[in-house]
Amino acid sequence: MRILKTLLSSFIFVFISISTANAQSAKDLLSQVAQKVKSYNNISIDFKYELNNSATKSKEETRGSVKLQGDKYVLNLFGTKVLFDGSKIYQISAEDEEINISSPSAEDTLTPSNMLTFFEKGYNASMDIEQSVQGRKIQYVKLIPTSGGKDFKFILLGIDKQTKHIYNQIISQSNGSEIRITVTSFKTNLPLSSTLFQFDKSKYDGYYINDLD
Repeated sequence: MRILKTLLSSFIFVFISISTANAQSAKDLLSQVAQKVKSYNNISIDFKYELNNSATKSKEETRGSVKLQGDKYVLNLFGTKVLFDGSKIYQISAEDEEINISSPSAEDTLTPSNMLTFFEKGYNASMDIEQSVQGRKIQYVKLIPTSGGKDFKFILLGIDKQTKHIYNQIISQSNGSEIRITVTSFKTNLPLSSTLFQFDKSKYDGYYINDLD
């Protein structure tokens, strides 16, 4: 019995040690990613968006793009342009000729402005599988939110081990569906227009403007 207790204690110690090292390794990798992202003046990303709904056995796929500079961004997705000038969010629908204006919510944890650094707070991180994608080594980190109220269970963040850039995000939602966002183009420090992140009302003559604040 004493030998069994000793073996069990040793096993628990090794398991805890591995888990702690795993978490530290994941934390270190995420820290490198965040530092790399913050070193750029601006970032331009093209991506593929996929929604797989297991309940309805349906799949939705589209392409999008986003330009980031500090907290500001311009996102194009689902035929809608979303602009954040650092103060207000402008959601512009050309099809409906409608513009919704709102202030950012503190409850928004996954937004274009923090899509490359959101993992710094509010998540427990652990190393997951490593995959080879077209010659690139992609290390996945599993992120589980530390507080409730989220509409997703966990996120798998795929990181290019060489460049320390995010390759993709796999979001496992609470309703059983899955969102995959895969980066197809990643460019940095581009000569962006000084007015790129400014809302110009004169460009949208005839649009219905709905100020939600």
